[in-house]
Amino acid sequence: MCCKMTWFAQILLAVCGAIALGVVYSLPADETDPKAKAAAKEEPKEEKPAKETTNEGAKPDNSGLKKITKDHDVYLDLKRKAVVIDGEVCLREGQLEMFACPKGTKEHESIVSLNCTAEQVHAALLAIGAKPGTTVKFDPEYKAATGPIVDVLILWQDAKGEKHKVRAQEWIKHAKTGKEMPYDWVFAGSGFWKDDDTGKMHYMANSGDLVCVSNCNTATLDLPVESSQANASLLFTAFTDRIPPRGTKIRAVLIPRQKKEAEPKEEKKPEEAKPATKKSETDKPTEKKAE
Repeated sequence: MCCKMTWFAQILLAVCGAIALGVVYSLPADETDPKAKAAAKEEPKEEKPAKETTNEGAKPDNSGLKKITKDHDVYLDLKRKAVVIDGEVCLREGQLEMFACPKGTKEHESIVSLNCTAEQVHAALLAIGAKPGTTVKFDPEYKAATGPIVDVLILWQDAKGEKHKVRAQEWIKHAKTGKEMPYDWVFAGSGFWKDDDTGKMHYMANSGDLVCVSNCNTATLDLPVESSQANASLLFTAFTDRIPPRGTKIRAVLIPRQKKEAEPKEEKKPEEAKPATKKSETDKPTEKKAE
């Protein structure tokens, strides 16, 4: 436990250091802030010769976010309490075990690959206040993953320059119903393993299990419903018709849902004591006379 806490403390220090340096990045204004969108429209734009558009899309507007790592594209939106990661579409057909994996890991079974490590995403979620729950358990009986719900949004720009925003669930098809996946992800939090030779702690989800659709006890984000890892029983496939071409640049936005504060109950005021009424003469007890 000591190693685990120390390891995370180091990551959080790195996150806080990046924030202190003031390296600023952000989501596109038109997707997040109406005021910023209006301000952007008012700014004069210089006319430039038209360029050919590709499915890679334009370079994202990064004003308002804070980059937490030099070598990867992971950002914090502290105002909206969101984690932002850049990546690309890596798969459009076939069965899925992941929705998103870190670049260079499990692209063969994930729809998008993200330029990050899973531990960086975990640390970023911690930095905006999310607290991990527990990973799925299979023995002695199945227990679903727990944790705060995390909404996953995908932003991208097509070859015509049109901007799009969808929930990640819209790119995942339920194999039995043919409809989009109806479940939310939870921040399960993965875990650690120790290298006995070096004594170094390793974050398990770095191997690829970042945003899973097939239950995995090493997942950072997992589904809180039973979804088998056995290939014959995989529940989800890529929703091909809805997914842009492979190589399309995307931006994933992870937003932990905030718990609604319970409204204070109204305290009942004590009833005011009513003044005692005077008894009439007829109410007085009659005295018996001695015979």
